[in-house]
Amino acid sequence: MAEGRLPAERVLVGTVRVLLRPRDENLARMASLAGALKRGKGALPLSSEATVALVSQHLACKNASRLPVLIVAAAYEAAGTKLAENLLPLNVHDAADRQTGSLGDVEICLVGGDAVVTAYEMKLKRITRDDVDNAVATIARARTRMHNCLFVTTKAIDPLVADHAAGFYEELGGTEVAVLDYISFLRHFLHLFHRCRAAYLDAYQTLVLNESDPAVSQTPKEAFLALRKAAETGE
Repeated sequence: MAEGRLPAERVLVGTVRVLLRPRDENLARMASLAGALKRGKGALPLSSEATVALVSQHLACKNASRLPVLIVAAAYEAAGTKLAENLLPLNVHDAADRQTGSLGDVEICLVGGDAVVTAYEMKLKRITRDDVDNAVATIARARTRMHNCLFVTTKAIDPLVADHAAGFYEELGGTEVAVLDYISFLRHFLHLFHRCRAAYLDAYQTLVLNESDPAVSQTPKEAFLALRKAAETGE
């Protein structure tokens, strides 16, 4: 071995240590933030309206494109048993529906079955007629009949597009296509299942923290924990 050269094994170990240090620091920060939440347990749960406000603040963070999917998925994680419906495993963030064969970003089936009865398409933009027409074509090709195909958007809803979507009910043999905004969806769910509001927030937190990069990066994960702590403590 030439003088001044390090063994390859030592270089590898040092490189791995350097790469793992930011991960360990992130995990430590997350554990500290989560620990602060646990110490506050036993207090009165956030109200439905406060929960809507908290999730809305979180959605305003940068790199939030995955969050609308988790907002809807958390509802079924919290209340799926009461609805006798199951949330199917979520596809990875950047997977196209054509690649996965899925009918939507969030797919719901009945307990004991595997056929998709409700599919949600999440959009960070205004829903267009083309979006609706593409969904209708997908529904028409499906092997089993869905009950609902729902768009959930973070933008304003065009009444003409909403009317266009509603007009396919008979043509699709009883499948409803509708356009919702995420605030209305979340608010209605939390008030309808008021006693599940704490479970909803826990489910949403779990989904957010379990998402891998880059779907949900470290920054929005830490942001949610900080926002939740502030909301629950009044800080």
